[in-house]
Amino acid sequence: MSSLGQILFYSMVVLIIVFSALIIIFLSIAGVRGTQGSVESNDTSPVGNLGEDVVLSCSLTLASASDVAITWTKKGLSGVVYQYANGAAQLEEQNAQFRNRTQLFRSAAATGSASLLLSSVRVSDEGQYICSASASRGRGMVTIHLRVAAFSAPTFLIEGRDILTAKAQKWSPKPNVTWMEFNGKILNGNTSFSKNSAGIYSLVSSLQPVTDSTYSCLIQNSLVKAFSEATIKGTEIFERTAFVYTSRSTSLRPELLFVTATFILCICQRG
Repeated sequence: MSSLGQILFYSMVVLIIVFSALIIIFLSIAGVRGTQGSVESNDTSPVGNLGEDVVLSCSLTLASASDVAITWTKKGLSGVVYQYANGAAQLEEQNAQFRNRTQLFRSAAATGSASLLLSSVRVSDEGQYICSASASRGRGMVTIHLRVAAFSAPTFLIEGRDILTAKAQKWSPKPNVTWMEFNGKILNGNTSFSKNSAGIYSLVSSLQPVTDSTYSCLIQNSLVKAFSEATIKGTEIFERTAFVYTSRSTSLRPELLFVTATFILCICQRG
């Protein structure tokens, strides 16, 4: 006979799966169509990691499109972010902020791909971008809201005989840290933060006592959740991390976060 704890655990799993399915259905209906139905984005609210590259998704949904013209602009900014026409980049009016930092996937442009690679993401890149695309058989536009954060996977080590420590070097906005046992029980960890001149946080979080078991460490801010799992076997630690980018309205209790983390890490492991 199942215990109350097992019933609650599997109930939370079902709730998370149903909740995720509803979000996917909602996004597929509401969020990604262009103004004229011919331009789409599969991610209208991406999160760029500070200092790294990010792809702004946009596509003209026409098979074998010809005479493709693509213009990227940013709301509130003069000039263009990127422009493509007549089979080549047209960058005479490009804003200086994006010089040598943007690239179209040109091999796919002839078939309607308008996605833009933005390199070395900066805080000033955050904002609303408009992808306008046209071809011989249609045109349209879609708005992408780029959000910028700083995040990194933690590294784990054993200190002394029974202290598990997680260290992460790059987070902004300032995150929260939650430790849990493999069964979902919340544990009391000790976390300290330091901030550099650029406003980026590093953290050290320790858990004591630990044994040969699996522990979950959730590092999260308003934009990113890092689900990490550390399995201790003697003096060795086997670790893995998965990142999830949150919507502005997403907020889950730690218990539900644990179920989500387990589900995501299992998918990553199978992949």
